[in-house]
Amino acid sequence: MKIKSLVFISSLGLFAAYAPLAFSAPDDQAVVGTPAPGSKFSKIQPGMYSKQVTDLIGLPNDQKMYQTGKAWIPFHFGSDNYRVEYLYKGEGELTFSGGGIGNEASLKLIKVTVNTQETGYVHD
Repeated sequence: MKIKSLVFISSLGLFAAYAPLAFSAPDDQAVVGTPAPGSKFSKIQPGMYSKQVTDLIGLPNDQKMYQTGKAWIPFHFGSDNYRVEYLYKGEGELTFSGGGIGNEASLKLIKVTVNTQETGYVHD
């Protein structure tokens, strides 16, 4: 009986250690650079969803997707499990956060990087 209690208490301690990470929102919402007046990026802002963005400025030239470390946290039920980056030629890059229970298809814009030298294609 004491071993079961010890295992349960240890599990709670492990969960408590990860809880602040699991339920925190992405804190890197930002606009890097200044969009030119009348440019595509001047029409958008962090917090918008991908469908809103593409309705306003069109589809990207290219995109890439990757998992974040939060995807590997035990008992993580929050968002920001993966990121998607949209690349727009001559405009820059948009970074979206996605994933989480109940909102797997929602991509929320968390970062706008203005770069007029952007080629519009993934270049690894």
